[in-house]
Amino acid sequence: MSKLRILYAATEIDPFLQTTKVAEMLRRLPASMQEMGYEIRIFVPRFGIINERKNRLHEVVRLSGINIAVGDDEKPLVIKVASIPTAKLQVYFIDNEDYFHRKSALVDKNDKFYPDNDERAIFFCKGVLETVKKLGWSPNIVHCSDWMTGLIPLYLKTTYKKDPVFKDAKSVFSIYNNEFADKFEGNILEKAKMLDIDDQMLASLKSADFSGFIKMGMEYADTVVRSDEDFSDNMNGMFTEYALHNRLSQVATDENLHSSYLALYNELAN
Repeated sequence: MSKLRILYAATEIDPFLQTTKVAEMLRRLPASMQEMGYEIRIFVPRFGIINERKNRLHEVVRLSGINIAVGDDEKPLVIKVASIPTAKLQVYFIDNEDYFHRKSALVDKNDKFYPDNDERAIFFCKGVLETVKKLGWSPNIVHCSDWMTGLIPLYLKTTYKKDPVFKDAKSVFSIYNNEFADKFEGNILEKAKMLDIDDQMLASLKSADFSGFIKMGMEYADTVVRSDEDFSDNMNGMFTEYALHNRLSQVATDENLHSSYLALYNELAN
């Protein structure tokens, strides 16, 4: 394949927000792929901690205005963009007043986990795919990073499977050690549902926690990559299980990282 089209979805990207290793990886990897001549699109949540004026975010009116269903609620999707000048990369931000206009990312000023973080993640996953569909841009690879993107591989295998934009898309799910002990509230299965998805497909999400989103990503992604971090015994057990099914890919973490990912992308796309 001469020119891969790669969609990146993640929780954060440097320099807009950097709290974990995800931000650094999302800054480096897409830039190197673009330098090699591949088409890149990047999507992250527009957390309120991101300064719009300083980072020159502006709304893309033609992409905004879609309503995204999260359970029985429908909330308007707002798309904003900004550029990373040094890399000539454009970043798309998924925004919504109810979910993202807070002065912090996942916890409040008292360091308490937002009880609707599951809804924010679901809104983000659905919003990314609806926006790409509206762009009419067909990715060969959809690279999802961190727990908030864990439902995108499921949606690609179900609701969007027959959509011309996504019919050839293969998914990569990268897992980082951003584990939290908090539980989500309410009926998470009903919130996550879309067309062609039943309760059985969402069974792993019943735990209503970090591992639920991770398990969903691992189950439905075409391949899974773990970061070079130390994980809990629970997470290591999950990795061992998926390695037995040949679903866990090894990617170099040194100077060969970019070529290693490119080889993985090409293997999936061909």
